[in-house]
Amino acid sequence: MARPTLEVADVFRRSGDAYRQAQGASLSTAQRRVMRAIETCRTAALGGHVEQCDHCDYRRICYNSCRNRHCPRCQALARAAWIEDRQAELLDTPYFHIVFTVPERIAALAYQNKARVYGLLFRTAAATLRTIAADPQHLGAAIGFFAVLHTWGQTLLHHPHVHCVVPGGGLSADGTRWIPCRPGFFLPVRVLSRLFRRLFLEAVDQAYAAGQLRFSASLEALHDPQAWAEYLAPVRAAEWVVYAKPPFGGPRQVLDYVGRYTHRVAIANQRLLAIADEQVTFRWKDYRDGRQKTMTLTAEEFIRRFLLHVLPAGFHRIRYYGFLGNRDRQEKLAHCQHLLGMTPVEALPDEARARPDYRDRYEALTGVSLWACPVCHHGRMIEVERLAGRFAVPDTS
Repeated sequence: MARPTLEVADVFRRSGDAYRQAQGASLSTAQRRVMRAIETCRTAALGGHVEQCDHCDYRRICYNSCRNRHCPRCQALARAAWIEDRQAELLDTPYFHIVFTVPERIAALAYQNKARVYGLLFRTAAATLRTIAADPQHLGAAIGFFAVLHTWGQTLLHHPHVHCVVPGGGLSADGTRWIPCRPGFFLPVRVLSRLFRRLFLEAVDQAYAAGQLRFSASLEALHDPQAWAEYLAPVRAAEWVVYAKPPFGGPRQVLDYVGRYTHRVAIANQRLLAIADEQVTFRWKDYRDGRQKTMTLTAEEFIRRFLLHVLPAGFHRIRYYGFLGNRDRQEKLAHCQHLLGMTPVEALPDEARARPDYRDRYEALTGVSLWACPVCHHGRMIEVERLAGRFAVPDTS
């Protein structure tokens, strides 16, 4: 795929200083760190090295990547590595994609309490799936799945939701049988929605009572318990959105499709159409009619919306549950594969995956060689010089 001619980094480099100056202390340390990482990614500021072809003597400079998880340029290798790690975990069963979304009032709470409320979103969505799946009236099985947090919509506004990818079945209570779901159907979304709403509201009320939530600006009044009760009253009565997409065509399709979700950032560089006169134009999909449309924002507003989605340092946006949970995952998966009559796929040992050079890893995962000379196509690019940068490679969080 050709490299995009326009990048989010271009917006930050042109307008980032003015934005930082205008926002002052209201800009968080995490947001400033992300801005600097994107601005300096693959530039001389982070250093790099000089490569020379051992056949035709062609030379090129390769600057270091920032490796920040919010950077649109730095996700391809991370995505490929994640997909490789999941290959051994595929089960020979249909997979389902279920999305849990919170109402706008909860989204506002989440923005001011990201770690706490996003954590509750994960926890209650997972509890909802596991509880309903375990009910004999529905599936009657212990399931496993992974969940991915997204906090954006197509226009970059704050829209927190969790994507869950679930094998279509689970283990019986005694662990001796694989219980498949009905063809083309996993769990009833209305039942999921009602339980998700109840569990989440109970959890957020508990967090409020324990003094774990902070409010400012338009939500400042919520420190008063009466105002808190009135604020939540509409969402207690509303239907919450839980959406079950059609089942995937097969296990391999799952990884290719979901890999786009796991390492996606708020907007891909490919969606940018124009950057001029302190304005940014980008492409977006209107899911109400399925049509591609364009939107133009001021550079200031574009940066503001992008930074809405900076996650707290150390926050895990991909999480695993049930028999895919980190504890005893390999043993439980092997048991599931046995019950499904599968030949287990062995995961690569750590020493095989920890290659000494990122170019070897990239080629193994993507099939594209970064060693091959782009000019003569016969030689191999060899590092001949190291270039020091002004900054260390930024934190990847």
